[in-house]
Amino acid sequence: MAHDGATGTAPLILPDLLALTAAAIGPVEGLLDAAQSGLKAELEVDGRIPSGAVEAAQSAAHGLSWLATYVEALRQMQHWAETLSAEGKFGEMESLIHQIAFGEYLAQIAGGIPMSQTEILRLGDLGLSAAPLATPEIGALTAGGNTQAARARLVELIRDGKGATMYGASGLDEELEMIRDQFRRYAAERVEPFAHDWHLKDELIPMEVVGELSEMGVFGLTIPEEYGGLGLSKASMCVVSEELSRGYIGVGSLGTRSEIAAELILAGGTDEQKAEWLPRIASGETLPTAVFTEPNTGSDLGSLRTRAVKDGDDYLVTGNKTWITHAARAHVMTLLARTDPSTSDYRGLSMFLAEKEPGTDADPFPTEGMTGGEIEVLGYRGMKEYELGFDGFRVKGANLLGGVEGQGFKQLMQTFESARIQTAARAIGVAQSALDVALQYAEDRKQFGKPLIAFPRVAGKIAMMAVEIMIARQLTYYSAREKDEGIRCDLEAGMAKLLGARIAWACADNALQIHGGNGFALEYRVSRILCDARILNIFEGAAEIQAQVIARRLLG
Repeated sequence: MAHDGATGTAPLILPDLLALTAAAIGPVEGLLDAAQSGLKAELEVDGRIPSGAVEAAQSAAHGLSWLATYVEALRQMQHWAETLSAEGKFGEMESLIHQIAFGEYLAQIAGGIPMSQTEILRLGDLGLSAAPLATPEIGALTAGGNTQAARARLVELIRDGKGATMYGASGLDEELEMIRDQFRRYAAERVEPFAHDWHLKDELIPMEVVGELSEMGVFGLTIPEEYGGLGLSKASMCVVSEELSRGYIGVGSLGTRSEIAAELILAGGTDEQKAEWLPRIASGETLPTAVFTEPNTGSDLGSLRTRAVKDGDDYLVTGNKTWITHAARAHVMTLLARTDPSTSDYRGLSMFLAEKEPGTDADPFPTEGMTGGEIEVLGYRGMKEYELGFDGFRVKGANLLGGVEGQGFKQLMQTFESARIQTAARAIGVAQSALDVALQYAEDRKQFGKPLIAFPRVAGKIAMMAVEIMIARQLTYYSAREKDEGIRCDLEAGMAKLLGARIAWACADNALQIHGGNGFALEYRVSRILCDARILNIFEGAAEIQAQVIARRLLG
């Protein structure tokens, strides 16, 4: 919901905008510090927070996570604006995006942050008031930042540049923008015209597309050159994932399993495993799938029951897995199983590089010792989801990741930063796709003698979509920069994923609303985009799990 500030004689773009927004950062940081220290003091017993205390205070703890995410989002928007200004690239569109973002998010911090459609964080929930936000600068931004006039002008500029790759300068360097243009063109030509048909027919993405992505280096994007990859940055992964997901989230997600597998092997594999597997993954010769989740465990990976029992030099795996993406086509599974039967938590888990034979439509799982069945889903269909059963499935002993048992959970945790950054980028792509179709429909559809986009509330929806997409971009690019610099970024990556997923859903929902009844028709692309957007708040850590993880970090 956009805060509709004054529309009278106030200037369209606030005077000294960057000074105003810079001055707003300190008070919201102070508010966050007060929330953090206050909740910590409330939960601590004898200087430490007892096990279960964060869960018992879940609403406040998750509220703290959302407040921290908003504060970091504003910081990164300020960094973006100042960087562009220094480069002479902070134009009218960027100025409007920046002031609307600050006007809206400051108003939400003061009045209520939506954690979901029915859960609103009020400062009172954290024992705080909005008094620290009563500064002249914040007052100017909340009153004059996100106005109908500002939103209307932003939409005028968007309409003028509707052939552009994106709206507003990204802040990324020229090389990354060249990569973006390459993948944007590919998605526009080879993905967008066909994606909706793949979705409606519930078909796998054609192997021809997989082969083309392989030739473009998608599967080895961040794998070091010494192992046959391109050795590019996590920021490049964001751009590629974003543009491919803008075409279709299924295509944008094809590289996810390769990214996870490569991270696992790079961080935890032996030299021999790196030499054997990384070049094959980078080339696309070997397609991996991630096999972690079980039917009754969900996010509680420490409770996994699938077991791997030593049999000579090898292991025999028995158990069940679910929500396994692209499983039929995969050549290798990064498989998490319990090797120590005396344990019932994460300490007895090990990771395997479990080889299998790719299946066909007629026989999707031909490998001895494993069976599988498709899970029919609303969206995110291009790779299909499966339940898998293992009964004496043989894995080579040499394929125990790292060669040491009991390291599986630790190895998996090391991949979460990259996985969540990549998921945030996919969310941006889906959100941008929603904006694309909403803008086109609002231009083409005439009602009462004028296009829909001429109506203020329709234009307002489009403006807020563009603004929030830029917010999500900057938070995601920041976490990618930290990852590239070797800085721990599980907190920032979690924030990017948390906010990006909410923004993707809001954009898809608003795009469908703009379509009206036609949006509910399967023939319109927006119906698919809505279904695809919904999964983003669930996989790679559901929003509630994500907020819990962020809260635990904030509370130490």
